[in-house]
Amino acid sequence: MSAKVLSAAVLGLDCELVEVEADTSLALPGIYIVGLPDKAVDESRERVRSAIKNSGLEMPRTKVTINLAPADLKKMGPVYDLPIAVSILLTTKQLKLAAAWSRQIFIGELSLDGGLRPVNGVLSICLAAKAGGVTTIYLPQDNAAEASLISGLTIIPCQNLRQLARHLLGQELISPSRPDFASYLADNAVPLPHDMAYIKGQNQAKRALEIAAAGGHNILMSGPPGSGKTMLAKAMTTILPPMTLAESLEVTKIYSVAGVLSNHQPLITRRPFRLPHHTASGVALVGGGAWPRPGEISLSHRGVLFLDEFPEFPRSVLENLRQPLEDGVISVSRAAGTLQFPANFILVAAMNPCPCGYLTDPDRRCTCGPAQVIKYQKKISGPLLDRIDLHVAVPKVKIDRLIDDNIAEPSESIRQRVTLARQIQQQRFKDLNILTNAEMSSRQTQAFCPVDQKTVTLLSQAVNRLGLSARSYFRILKLARTIADLNGEENIKLADVAEALQYRPKIE
Repeated sequence: MSAKVLSAAVLGLDCELVEVEADTSLALPGIYIVGLPDKAVDESRERVRSAIKNSGLEMPRTKVTINLAPADLKKMGPVYDLPIAVSILLTTKQLKLAAAWSRQIFIGELSLDGGLRPVNGVLSICLAAKAGGVTTIYLPQDNAAEASLISGLTIIPCQNLRQLARHLLGQELISPSRPDFASYLADNAVPLPHDMAYIKGQNQAKRALEIAAAGGHNILMSGPPGSGKTMLAKAMTTILPPMTLAESLEVTKIYSVAGVLSNHQPLITRRPFRLPHHTASGVALVGGGAWPRPGEISLSHRGVLFLDEFPEFPRSVLENLRQPLEDGVISVSRAAGTLQFPANFILVAAMNPCPCGYLTDPDRRCTCGPAQVIKYQKKISGPLLDRIDLHVAVPKVKIDRLIDDNIAEPSESIRQRVTLARQIQQQRFKDLNILTNAEMSSRQTQAFCPVDQKTVTLLSQAVNRLGLSARSYFRILKLARTIADLNGEENIKLADVAEALQYRPKIE
């Protein structure tokens, strides 16, 4: 006799339903798994055998063949432990399903004593299950809060295989899990440790960060050591607008697939802030692996990616950023296939002006030679710099500003202006699949960023004198559009373009 249950395979951020079939036959006892299983799936034979035995159930003393369909899809990870065990128990009539097998999904990793361990990608699985007509999902208890974020599904949290068996036999029913959105959103009420109010001076840098936050623009800060670049970058998330529910689910899905989602906070409600070290590899930054997983640029989706000591990153690693900075997605190609991960983030980079760091410090002499300075600055390619909208000098703060007791403008005030600017953009792009000015294409920029003849003349002069590329021209217009939004202006003015031009790098 054969039996069949549903499970799921996570492919990037998407998911495909998998049929798990079990059949017994009179031959030497053993479990044989077919259907392109990887090593983790193949090893589930031993976990399932021990889990069934230690749960007070009977493992059949016959040959058990497990088929994972579709057979041409690579199956990876321990998510199939539970459906394999359930299909075996159904085959031997130790269990029975109350509803049709096609309307129920089983996922989870089994321990040897029958306990259930959490798995990755549950949010993607739930979304695919709902689209496929599934009504009930059986999963580990630690995954229940994440799964309950998707409405329209009955989530059955299980502690172990024995408890699930009693539930399916009708002996001891498990109460479905229900979302607790109030506790998830309570995380937003906790103040962040960094606030613009306690950063002394640096008004120009704060203004640039406000513009970057309002329009989703990339920014590069350059200055001597100790000038406050890292503090400014860490305070960036405190001026970004709150995440919408759609954005939270989008980011949570990425974190779930990457396996870095906290069981205590199943919904990401704060904008991500990622700070990879400059020794990070290209795969760690953009994603990849034998079976591609999201990298730092995807984990910072709808948030901030902060690259400190920007020139210290290997040039080959930094060049990987060029395509996602332009398109907002990263395509990872492997022999098994090509996967896409979202990567719509704000790049905040910080660097010293030279190897010793004191080229622009008025109080300390730079010990670097001209050749060293040029070599250091050339570590960042021109095409990459061209994709950064705001280039800001962060000078050393004078001692009288440091000892001043006056508190600067708090992050909350800046955040209110940024939120209003984002609302203007949301209304502007309501019929398009973009959220911020930085995401506009060249065609959309021409449509939403009209300028008068005086402004056209200024832009023409700037393009000729600064040697700007076509990309830079459109990025200046998008930056000016954001400045106008912050000022509450319907049309871009000459002053908005003039301010945007100030943030372009100066030609040496």
